[in-house]
Amino acid sequence: MSSEQISTKQSSTSSISRRWRVVDIVVASIIAVASGVIFWGWDFVSAAPLDIFGALTPGFEGILNGMWLFAGPLAAIIVRKPGAALYAEVIAAVIETLLGNPWGIMGSLIVGIVQGLFTELAFAVVLWKVYNLGTTLLAGACAGLGCGLFYWFTNPAWSVMRALVYTGTSIVSGVILAGIMVWIIYKALAATGVLERFAAGRAAALV
Repeated sequence: MSSEQISTKQSSTSSISRRWRVVDIVVASIIAVASGVIFWGWDFVSAAPLDIFGALTPGFEGILNGMWLFAGPLAAIIVRKPGAALYAEVIAAVIETLLGNPWGIMGSLIVGIVQGLFTELAFAVVLWKVYNLGTTLLAGACAGLGCGLFYWFTNPAWSVMRALVYTGTSIVSGVILAGIMVWIIYKALAATGVLERFAAGRAAALV
């Protein structure tokens, strides 16, 4: 990267507004709705594997949770506004709940809010200024942590070992599916040019 490109990139980054535009709301909503439908489908597809993994090692079923965690990190890395992760995760959870699922409101909407808050925390740590692979991985890990802690808290009968395994596997799943997978999706979208109206697209073009 030339010095001119670096200067341009720094200027672009410093001038990024945290104010939501209509296009930001629209894109975050599209991501959220699409994610909610995927969450809903995964509710049913994952039912049998969850039982099998849980029977093998109690708590290991958390390794499948990543498919419910990616909406927040994906919206955040594209929209790059405070609240984007929480907004997308909550709307996705609302869609999942409205479509109907085996887990009810507690296992879809409430946990979705918790996951959104924990995902948002990852970007809050860097003051919503750093959007790279590292923060995306952190966001995935935080989403997994929020998921694990929620189910630990709502299942007091769980042994400490099961809770730790569940939380640990949820974090690993979050890193892989809501971190690495989201980053790959973002780079693929940026390469097509569809993100040109976003700081995410301009940043990718300068790399």
